[in-house]
Amino acid sequence: MEARMNISALAPQGYKAVIAMENYLHQCGLDKKHIELIKIRASQINGCAFCINMHTKDALAMGETPQRIFLLDAWRETSLYSEEERVLLAMTEEITHISHAGLTDETFKKAKEVFDDAYIANIVLAIATINVWNRIAISSLTQPA
Repeated sequence: MEARMNISALAPQGYKAVIAMENYLHQCGLDKKHIELIKIRASQINGCAFCINMHTKDALAMGETPQRIFLLDAWRETSLYSEEERVLLAMTEEITHISHAGLTDETFKKAKEVFDDAYIANIVLAIATINVWNRIAISSLTQPA
């Protein structure tokens, strides 16, 4: 499968804006493992092979276990994830599936129990950003390296 287009070359200012969001996420105080769990789970939902490949490698490189990555799409069925991780994975699913119901009051309430408001805001930004990347990669047929 050949890539359709190089969005970074065709729309450089827009692409730089997405890069700026990504750069923000890496300095805003979110736990790096939280970021990778969000990126992998949203990419699984969206079916983005490029991003699943990239972020799985990144998570492994920072010490994430293969077992937790293998079971990520079934996180509700295992006790391998902490309460915080379970909340951010629920948020990831609800926000990624925004047309279903969006972020529910129940999940938001659970988030407020384990995170402060700024952390929740940054989780939302992380979820939104990976969803942008997924849409860019899928639409342009970007292939895993």
